[in-house]
Amino acid sequence: PMQEHMKVVLHSVQQLTPLLEALIAGDSARLADARRHIDALEGDADRLKNDLRAHLPKRLLMPVDRRDLIEILNLQDTIADLCQDVAGLLVEREMPVPDTMRAPLLDLARGVEKTCAHSAEIIFRLDELLELGFRGREADHVEQMIDELGRLEGETDELESRLIKIVFKLESEMSAVSVMLWYQLARWIGNMADCGEKVGNRVRLLIAS
Repeated sequence: PMQEHMKVVLHSVQQLTPLLEALIAGDSARLADARRHIDALEGDADRLKNDLRAHLPKRLLMPVDRRDLIEILNLQDTIADLCQDVAGLLVEREMPVPDTMRAPLLDLARGVEKTCAHSAEIIFRLDELLELGFRGREADHVEQMIDELGRLEGETDELESRLIKIVFKLESEMSAVSVMLWYQLARWIGNMADCGEKVGNRVRLLIAS
């Protein structure tokens, strides 16, 4: 169930680039369609999350604390929530994208998708880790994957900073509200990768415990 939830979350993140491409193209129909898809996926993620919480035993016969699993689940779910926040704002408020922001915005979205996809690959190995008691060669391999996840998240941080600097350079050309909203959007998008990295770090704690 944790893995199924992460699949839905990843599908949400994968809608981010098409959403922004529609925004840049000024295609309101495609933008609204992408938003509806993200909303549906976020709803699926919520149902999976609530079902897992309701049926997760208070005590598990495996080397994992229930609270650790809930923490990972909440981080995963936050990614889908952030996707929905971004889509909602872009549909509800007209947000023209200045030319100099277009490539950096798409670069950030693709960097976030790459980071979250790597985080998902770590979650997809949870069953093997459980079978082996979070020890041995598989655990070593997952720790290497977590190191790579940190590197990817660092690259995404740089892409986020690059976009925010461009937003601030355009202060004289945009309203104060637009500057604030673009800053918030960049932060929301970047935070998806941050949550993805935190998922990996929580798995590292499971290995170390």
